[in-house]
Amino acid sequence: MKRIALFLLTNLAVMLVLSIVLSIVFSMTGMNSQSMGGLLILASVFGFGGSLISLAMSKWMAKRSTGAVVITNPSNTTERWLLDTVASQANKAGIKTPEVAIYHAQDINAFATGMNKNNALVAVSSGLLEQMTQDEAEAVLAHEISHVANGDMVTLALIQGVVNTFVIFLARVIGGFIDNAMRSNDDRSGHGFSYFIIVFILEMVFGILASTIVMYYSRQREFRADSGSASLVGKDKMIAALKRLQTGSEPQLEGSLMAFGIASEKKKSSLFMSHPPLEDRIEALQNSQMM
Repeated sequence: MKRIALFLLTNLAVMLVLSIVLSIVFSMTGMNSQSMGGLLILASVFGFGGSLISLAMSKWMAKRSTGAVVITNPSNTTERWLLDTVASQANKAGIKTPEVAIYHAQDINAFATGMNKNNALVAVSSGLLEQMTQDEAEAVLAHEISHVANGDMVTLALIQGVVNTFVIFLARVIGGFIDNAMRSNDDRSGHGFSYFIIVFILEMVFGILASTIVMYYSRQREFRADSGSASLVGKDKMIAALKRLQTGSEPQLEGSLMAFGIASEKKKSSLFMSHPPLEDRIEALQNSQMM
């Protein structure tokens, strides 16, 4: 219930901010919101704006939605090992050491998020620490560090912004044509109620199609992060970590965090999966030339 309330409040706040920004832009430019240029600005503001604001808030949202506790003063040897390992890997990858956190969950999982590669968060589940060996956990941390070093969070947000913009723009343009075709010539003073229904349906359809593009990129970045982990700690450790994930339960991360977790969904069509199947990731590493 807390996660749902946080999600709704955050999205309402984002919509309010973007609406204010859009009003300012239209008042300064004097552009008609129903013109092609106006529709493109509207689509860009809401398409990119939502993605970029979500990116800027990603660390804050991740901490609150998962209850992740950032390690500042390690209280045991495990926490000290986590901090030292992440710091060492970040140094090798040429990035600033991310914040390191632990969140309570029984599944084997970890994620990285943040606005940029020098302002990131790496979090691991308590289940991962309990069920993985140190070598396997080291490989998972290297996988997440690779995501950060590759700038995957920013790139994914930009791709999401582009597809969101096209979805919003095309839905309104096509919706306008259909709405005009359905109405009489003497009733063209503005959009009818049918326009908003048509736009809503088109956004749903286009959104589903566009998500396959985003998920395709997401799957490719998982292969790159696996390869990055192999470069940092050796491919045998990463293969062992992936094999351990095959024995784990369904991931418990929700929403956008699911795409950033190392564990993959097991009950989705391949087109809508954010991660490749674990067996494909293992095979890719086994076939690589890395040691």
